[in-house]
Amino acid sequence: MRVAYVLGTTAGGTGSHVAMLARECAARGMQVRVFGPQAAGQRFFPAQRAPAARPDGARNPGTAETVDGRAATGSVVPDEPAAFVVVDIADRPRPTHDLATVLRLRRLLRAWAPDIVHAHGLRAGAFTALALTALPPAHMRHRPTILKTFQSYWRKSLQDQEKGSRQKPGQEEAGGTAQRRWERCALVVTMHNAPPAGGTTGLVYAILERIVARRADAVTWVSGDLGARVRRAGARDGGRALVPAGFTPPSAEQIAAVRASLGEQRPVVLAAGRLVAQKGYPVLLAAATRWQHCDPVPLLVIAGEGPLAGALAEQARNTGIAVRFLGQRTDIPALLSAADVVVVPSFWEGQPLIVQEALRAGRPLVASRAGGIPDVTGEDAALLVPPGDPAALADAVQLVLGDPGLAAKLGAAAAERAGQLPSIGAAVESVTRCYRRLLGSAD
Repeated sequence: MRVAYVLGTTAGGTGSHVAMLARECAARGMQVRVFGPQAAGQRFFPAQRAPAARPDGARNPGTAETVDGRAATGSVVPDEPAAFVVVDIADRPRPTHDLATVLRLRRLLRAWAPDIVHAHGLRAGAFTALALTALPPAHMRHRPTILKTFQSYWRKSLQDQEKGSRQKPGQEEAGGTAQRRWERCALVVTMHNAPPAGGTTGLVYAILERIVARRADAVTWVSGDLGARVRRAGARDGGRALVPAGFTPPSAEQIAAVRASLGEQRPVVLAAGRLVAQKGYPVLLAAATRWQHCDPVPLLVIAGEGPLAGALAEQARNTGIAVRFLGQRTDIPALLSAADVVVVPSFWEGQPLIVQEALRAGRPLVASRAGGIPDVTGEDAALLVPPGDPAALADAVQLVLGDPGLAAKLGAAAAERAGQLPSIGAAVESVTRCYRRLLGSAD
């Protein structure tokens, strides 16, 4: 089985999930390639190099794939089981750039001719749907001047691709085999995040959602609210996608070292994740102002990096709260195990890895009742509070810190809940079962 994974701009759980699937599917004997932005490749596939494609769709041995004239980095040659190919899927609408990206993705996919294309995220899913159906992006159809400008380019590009797809002897495989693969190729799209609502951006994403619903052979989802959205859009519901978090229990020495590095003997409130608006860190800092009267004052620790780093640091300075920003860390399991309470103040999440990791660490957890978080924690393994409510968040944190019995109860419930979380093996079996079902229905 040949599986192509497509992902867009990501620096979080989506990229980790795709990297896991690519690794595990390759280990099970499948041929795997991943298509996505250069930054995602460098972050989640650091040892891999993108195979280059000649204009006819064949590979140039020993040459790195390029995007906008820049060579992709890495060291793995194209023949290894999970090569990364650079396709610059931007994180926001850019009509001219998006058109070129769809054409490029179509050429690369047609040349390799996978059995399954599995796109992750709405933009990646819509771009892949367009690449497989050779239609111009739907969000550009109301722009006649743009369409007029690119109509001839689009037609000529498709004609060139059709010619290039007729592979010659000595290329990757016989042209007839590649053509059969291409014609029976199935598309799976996994929805990882809720699209923005309202405004022009919301309208564009609604159109992309409709494209995915009409073209995808199966749409899977990471939370119940996304599942309901998929069904309302009329998509072929592929069911819940399992997104497991790996967790290696730290040693007692590692936990002690982390605790000592914090340098203070007082309760530690930990949050970890990308410093972006979705994660609700301004709400957490506002909540922290409400426990500064405690004795001792709890220390808020935030691990992660992102575009809001400067604004959050300024907010902390202006309010005078006790907080430490640790930046990007590789010892999250030890940090979790050293914390007195873990906080996830997000406005929305699917199957957040940090929540799963906190449960596996058996730590008391305070989290937003938002998206798929309650599905992961259940009602007993965390105190769930309304998103965006600093007072409720602060009250819950102080309740845990002030009641050792409650903290112990939450920790035990977290450890029990962790035993019910999906494993990597279960996640891979679920997705490959979906692939086999789609290929069987295509025969």
